[in-house]
Amino acid sequence: MSNKRRMGQPLKVEKAKNWKKTLIRIWRYLDVYRGQLFLVFFTVLASSGLGLLGPYLIGQTIDKYIAENSGNTLVFILVMIAFVYFFFSFTSFIQNYWMIGIGQKTVFTMRKQLFHQLHKLPIKFFDKRQHGELMSRLTNDIDNVSQTLNTSVIQLSSSIITLVGTITVMLMLSPLLTLITMIVVPIMYFGMKWITNRTGRLFKEQQRHLGDLNGFIQETIAGQTIVKTFSQEEKIIVEFMEKNERLKNAGYWAQVYSGFIPKLMNMLNNLNFAIIAGAGGLLALNEYVSIGTIVVFTEYSRQFTRPLNELANQFNTLLSAVAGAERVFEILGEPEERDEASSRSIAQINGEIEFKHVSFSYDLNDVDQTVKDISFRVKPGETVALVGPTGAGKTTIINLLARFYETNQGEILIDGMDIRTIKRNDLRRHMGFVLQDAYLFQGTVRENIRYGRLDASDEEVEEAAKMANAHSFIMKLPNKYDTILKQDGSGISQGQRQLLSIARAMLSNPSLLILDEATSNIDTITEMKIQEALFRLMKGRTSVVIAHRLNTIQNADQILVLNQGQLIERGTHTSLLQQHGFYYDLFHSQIKEEVGS
Repeated sequence: MSNKRRMGQPLKVEKAKNWKKTLIRIWRYLDVYRGQLFLVFFTVLASSGLGLLGPYLIGQTIDKYIAENSGNTLVFILVMIAFVYFFFSFTSFIQNYWMIGIGQKTVFTMRKQLFHQLHKLPIKFFDKRQHGELMSRLTNDIDNVSQTLNTSVIQLSSSIITLVGTITVMLMLSPLLTLITMIVVPIMYFGMKWITNRTGRLFKEQQRHLGDLNGFIQETIAGQTIVKTFSQEEKIIVEFMEKNERLKNAGYWAQVYSGFIPKLMNMLNNLNFAIIAGAGGLLALNEYVSIGTIVVFTEYSRQFTRPLNELANQFNTLLSAVAGAERVFEILGEPEERDEASSRSIAQINGEIEFKHVSFSYDLNDVDQTVKDISFRVKPGETVALVGPTGAGKTTIINLLARFYETNQGEILIDGMDIRTIKRNDLRRHMGFVLQDAYLFQGTVRENIRYGRLDASDEEVEEAAKMANAHSFIMKLPNKYDTILKQDGSGISQGQRQLLSIARAMLSNPSLLILDEATSNIDTITEMKIQEALFRLMKGRTSVVIAHRLNTIQNADQILVLNQGQLIERGTHTSLLQQHGFYYDLFHSQIKEEVGS
């Protein structure tokens, strides 16, 4: 079915989740500021009372002082009315000032918790989600909550108090005229119910499409080189237009339906004014009410419909905020990457690795497992290379060794200890990673190297760079070690990024070293520098190498040949060639490709 949709056709949207539960959870954040909220409520009560007192005094002025032409008393009452409206404005300002502070502190806490939570979640969580969509939850969704807390809490409280107070005073002045004024309430109720039943779902859909579009934009910007390399600009634009169209339609219908609210309220205000003017005039002619009472009722009729209008508007805003808060709480509710209570710390490791009948699948429902019954042992200080075609399970073995994922079956031992009994942070602290795609953060060269060990001195950072053959090119940069790199290290070459990655690993001084073809797509001279640096890094350490170019692992102590998740051959480079098996064919096919190129 086509993703395109006519403008006049409403969207099919998913059902809203438990908004009451979400509101209760938001209240738990606000409960910390209970004392300040009490002061806010007190000022809301004061401003609402002053707002009701003003029209009442005006009515009394018309009936008692203007009609009786009492000049001195009239001046006094006018001054009193001026003071009432002054304090009304003052209390309104104070309540907004205090509530904005509470709202900002609340969303600060939510944003902090969400960011911390993202760093507690396992790698598999990020593998299944767009990064831009997660960014949308951290920014757009929390901003929606912020805007609602800044304004809606006050307006909702003020509207309810004003509504109750207005009805009470109107009943005291004229029960009959109050009853006539209430004619518009059923129309208002059913009209608002019809609108809000649609806007809640549409605002939820709008937030979902906004997150999807943000994720797509983030990935597209990050992958611009690939887009242009393969001339896929038109395809990307078409995909963007489809996602943008869905967001536009969701936003269009959400705003259309919510836009009915002020139009409905204006119509009912005018209708109510006409009813009060007509009915009040007839009652005044028959001396059932005074002229001042009619004036008060016309003002109170606006005050009566205004809080209803605000309640309706804030309800839509609240639904939008709840939709955002739900998405935030979904992340906060994700199971964290936790260690078992019995997990222990390890001060150091020798580097012995053993896989015992390890099987694993990324999808538990997938019958065809990613790795199947893998067993091997690596002695301390040895180098083991993992080779095989794409999808053979090489990266999966690394993910399991680092406990980014847990095995479905079997055991992985480090120095004879099951890694599930070791705290993850301790396990990974003893590991050094040099990956094919060297990721650098925005910051100085020195900061990126020091990421391997934050307490390292400047001298230790520079020594690690020298060991990694990175010092010479760093000294040629504009500000040497204080040169600021752009995000992901753009501005320096791939080989230079790899050298910095090796320097970072050297600084961490790991016992276990994980290498994922660190010399791929590198020029010959830089490759020699990287190979020399890697040789220094690997010396005396247990190393696990994912090898795509087989000529780089000929000196490995063990070579494990994987295919379709199974370990099909093992041995040294020489012994595997002598077997004339899968490795032999793989090695000679690469030689032919290199000679042919």
